[in-house]
Amino acid sequence: MSTVQGAGVVVTGAGGGIGAAIARRFAAEGARVVVNDLDGGRVRALAEEIGGTVVAGDASVVVDAAREALGGRIDVFCANAGLASGGDAFAEEDVWARAWDVNVMAHVRAAKALLPEWLERGSGRFVSTASAAGLLTMIGAAPYSVTKHGAVAFAEWLSLTYRHRGVQVHSICPQGVRTDMLSNAGSAGDLVLAPTAIEPEAVADALFEAMAEDRFMVLPHPEVAGYYRHRASDPDQWIGNMNRLQQKWEGARA
Repeated sequence: MSTVQGAGVVVTGAGGGIGAAIARRFAAEGARVVVNDLDGGRVRALAEEIGGTVVAGDASVVVDAAREALGGRIDVFCANAGLASGGDAFAEEDVWARAWDVNVMAHVRAAKALLPEWLERGSGRFVSTASAAGLLTMIGAAPYSVTKHGAVAFAEWLSLTYRHRGVQVHSICPQGVRTDMLSNAGSAGDLVLAPTAIEPEAVADALFEAMAEDRFMVLPHPEVAGYYRHRASDPDQWIGNMNRLQQKWEGARA
């Protein structure tokens, strides 16, 4: 797909932040956009602004309603809805379960509903909003880090399994982005993410650059590539550095 002009696009979690920025960018490029949020009221103004359509409800069951709203065809699905779950290994099991359901299984369910149509016609694009935490891990946020690793892994599996059959996949892995999620990240977010935080529109720009280059990994913070190489080349040193960051955070909270 060399252009998104006229394409049917779905963006989940479009009530603000990255999702809203992605929806605006697709609409500006001429796509027909369905915006989704658990609360339809959060996306109604955005839909009016961009000439899009609202489909409310849980992101994991949006495909059928969005397909109908787009006249029977979804070309691009942006699995953007996410849950910022803090906590450590002692977090309650319902926190872990909810993070897993929103950050991973919603992507799995959407792909399961989309793939038969995409494979039959030989084209489709799946965009997974993950996080640099899915590549590097985030202090103070075990459920979030673990499930974002899962989101990256599932996107990678989709790409390596179906790329030759016309399915294009992109995994977006930003660090801090100036959204409500960052505002609610607490002292760990202030320490690690806030100093280099970017605007949501920069994430949308990075996605469109990756789409133009047919590139799987979308890194709105380019420095993450260097961190990822360091982590892979010397895991013990990487974990040691992250542990020192953990100690700094603990000291600041003491």
